[in-house]
Amino acid sequence: MVKRTSLERYRLKRMLEALASKEGRGTELISLYIPPGRQISEVVQMLKEEWGTASNIKSNTTRKNVQDAIVKVTQRLKLFKRVPDNGLVLFCGAIPQNGPGSEKIEGPYVIIPPEPINIYLYRCDSKFHLNYLMDLLKETETYGIILLDSSGATFATLTGRRLNIIQEITSGIPGKHRAGGQSARRFERLREMRLIEFFKRVGKHADEIFLQIPDLKGLILGGPGPTKTDFEKGRFLDYRLKEKIVAVVDTAYTGEQGVEEIFERAPEIIKNVRYVEEKRIVQRFLYEIGHDTGLATYGEADVRRALKSGLVETLLLSEELDKTRLRVECSSCGYSYSETMRRPEVKNLEHTISSAPCPKCQAASLQIKEKTEIIEDLAELAEASAANVEIISTETEEGQMLWKAFGGVAAILRYKLQG
Repeated sequence: MVKRTSLERYRLKRMLEALASKEGRGTELISLYIPPGRQISEVVQMLKEEWGTASNIKSNTTRKNVQDAIVKVTQRLKLFKRVPDNGLVLFCGAIPQNGPGSEKIEGPYVIIPPEPINIYLYRCDSKFHLNYLMDLLKETETYGIILLDSSGATFATLTGRRLNIIQEITSGIPGKHRAGGQSARRFERLREMRLIEFFKRVGKHADEIFLQIPDLKGLILGGPGPTKTDFEKGRFLDYRLKEKIVAVVDTAYTGEQGVEEIFERAPEIIKNVRYVEEKRIVQRFLYEIGHDTGLATYGEADVRRALKSGLVETLLLSEELDKTRLRVECSSCGYSYSETMRRPEVKNLEHTISSAPCPKCQAASLQIKEKTEIIEDLAELAEASAANVEIISTETEEGQMLWKAFGGVAAILRYKLQG
């Protein structure tokens, strides 16, 4: 499974938030999900039939809006030679603008899912159907689970909401009550030896199961009592797995019931894993800044300069950034300039720019030619120079510091920034 980056998650989330905010009148919004393997011609034929069915709609306005949206979706779909490997999702429909009778056909909005979809859906409604894509925002990396106590161990994997119990083994260790005729010390010694042998078997099974999983995100240990902690402290796991332990969880049960307990707590565990990653990334930036190594910079101007010079290794952007990058151009003399401003300021500029004089020719002919969210603007520069992009939340102390102390824009550099 291809790892989804924080930038890809951010882009999908923003798109879905924008679509969720749109509401049509009646059933004028089209949602179309096409799974991989479907023929474009087959879907186009289905849309033609739906166009014909829509002719039976009594309301003239609704009929026209639905048929116009179907035509736009069909035209957009024909630009694809085949359905992409992960499938294809299109949204289109009439959205009221300023009041009754002011609908405008928006879209089609096209999304190629980050993972394969297995649903074929055509739906007309007053809202876009987004649940299937919303599910893709949930973490879907694979986590290993080892649940153990002195009686046995269970091995499982968790991928998104899919839980798979792979194997269960018994320990063969007797209970804590010794057999008749044995001294307490001898019994405990023999029991401890068997426990160590059991831990070795658990480690061997874990190596065989989890080292075969490419890009295993983390390993969760669980079980009742101290056995799991004793196992973690020993040298029973391959070092590559030991480094991936992200949580040690107390459970009331072992076996399948215990795995289900971990499954219920997994969302919080997985959320914390991302927070740990974010903390580590920001802490590295803070180290470079604090030790004045010259391998970090912050602030939009300096980061933009470093990106254009190809010096950035990792771009750090706070998800709280609410700024927009504008390119303003004079239609009379061709003069242009770029400026970054907050979203409320953009609205004010849109209302006043037509009467503002051009700084070069003084003509009142300035226009906003381009408008891009600052996160997207900087991310595109980063992608052009093969820099990593990390969207950092404000859920951690480090994330708050990136946003409040450094303006939400920072970079870790490959080389020192000159000048």
